[in-house]
Amino acid sequence: MGTLGMSELVIILLIVIVIFGASRLPQLGKGLGEGIRNFKSSLKTGGEEGAENEAASKIESSQES
Repeated sequence: MGTLGMSELVIILLIVIVIFGASRLPQLGKGLGEGIRNFKSSLKTGGEEGAENEAASKIESSQES
């Protein structure tokens, strides 16, 4: 399994154009970009919440001892 070359990318792009049509491609790109942005922001907020929960549990366990 190697990387995708230029010819493979062109074939994939042609298939996408045939399936969705050229007029819908900008909408698809916008939707994909928004989805990626939302995914990244949820990872960041989830990571911050996880770190806060870990810190709070460490503080609680040290106070109990």
